[in-house]
Amino acid sequence: MFEAHFQTFEEPESGVALTARLSALREELARRKLTGFVIPRADQQQNEYVAPSEERLAWLTGFTGSAGLAIVLTNEAALFVDGRYTLQAAKQVDGKAWTVESLIDPPPEAWLTAHLKQGDRLGFDPWLHTSSAAERLAAGCAKAGAELVAVESNPLDAIWTERPQPPLAPVAIHGAQFSGEAEADKLRRIRREIDRLGVDAAVLSDSHAVAWTFNIRGADVAHTPLPLSYALVPKDGRPTVFIDHRKLSNAARDHLEQSADVEEPDALTRKTD
Repeated sequence: MFEAHFQTFEEPESGVALTARLSALREELARRKLTGFVIPRADQQQNEYVAPSEERLAWLTGFTGSAGLAIVLTNEAALFVDGRYTLQAAKQVDGKAWTVESLIDPPPEAWLTAHLKQGDRLGFDPWLHTSSAAERLAAGCAKAGAELVAVESNPLDAIWTERPQPPLAPVAIHGAQFSGEAEADKLRRIRREIDRLGVDAAVLSDSHAVAWTFNIRGADVAHTPLPLSYALVPKDGRPTVFIDHRKLSNAARDHLEQSADVEEPDALTRKTD
């Protein structure tokens, strides 16, 4: 089930291919009436390791480090990395197209304040940012008189014509001899916390939390035995696990349905509206 992957410092692609991608993204942004766009190295669950289909930052810039963020504006583009990747970034990205900036001090929002203009519209994919990160970006835009705009679909995905398919590794049941606690007992503990907080439900957006709660494992991302998924745990009633059904054997589905309803990931937004 599991396959080891190791980070390399080799350039997967460079030159004309990357230049064309940057130009294509700018054309797509112009079509959407956006001044720029933010590309984090992240997936929807904020995992440290991401599937090939989520490697947007590497595909666009050539930078293959495990942490970073890019901002593309109409006439300039910056890649933000921390101290671990300063030399690697300089080697992998095109210095004529990109500047390499600090990810920490100063942070990207300070760069935005200095480079955006009044009335600019900076797009971001809300599925790929935490709420606190989005708030920081919005504050940086506001200082320049610009606007942070949540997009309904990622413009980079519109130009990534050979984007890999999302992972579909099979889900495995994590038996009680390993987990040490049944799903029903874990759900009771979660509901006690929901009640203590005075809320109606908890959304488990971290696949680690879903895997722990429902005693399942997978191989959707490198180095971490989890299936990409979400869950909604109400204070009362049955939870719902949102997971691609193609990952589920009959045994895995039966296991989940003992304690939860099972729906496709796209149903999450309908449940929480």
